[in-house]
Amino acid sequence: MKHAFRLTLAASLLLAAGTAIAANDTPAGTWKTIDDSTHQPKSIVQITENNGEFQARIVKLLNRSPEDVAKDGEHPNCTKCDGERKDKPIEGMTIMWGVSKDDDVWDGGKILDPKSGKIYKVKLKLTDGGQKLDVHGYIGFALLGRSQTWERQE
Repeated sequence: MKHAFRLTLAASLLLAAGTAIAANDTPAGTWKTIDDSTHQPKSIVQITENNGEFQARIVKLLNRSPEDVAKDGEHPNCTKCDGERKDKPIEGMTIMWGVSKDDDVWDGGKILDPKSGKIYKVKLKLTDGGQKLDVHGYIGFALLGRSQTWERQE
């Protein structure tokens, strides 16, 4: 009887561990972005998946300086954006769309830099066992561009 209990417990633990690992094999989830220049947390971003296509929206801005708050207000708008995003609140804004899995990366979509209002092509790659996400924005060739590492928050 003890042997059967131990076997059942071991199988349950292995199943739970496999489920936890599988949950980190996708960029879907909550991520903390890091500012390129200050290296401080910049925002919380939620990535979701719908029919194999990933999109992201800014949930919350972090560590805003008193000068930024005085200049832009408590909830800043995307003043440098064009089109439907022009002068809309940055918090809640969709900043990435059209991304889909391509081998071990997610590619084919676009990402918006709300600070500049510019839209770039984007490539995502999970690292550190799914706990970090390399986000590479570029124009033209993927060899050129800018990368950030986001940290999983779940």
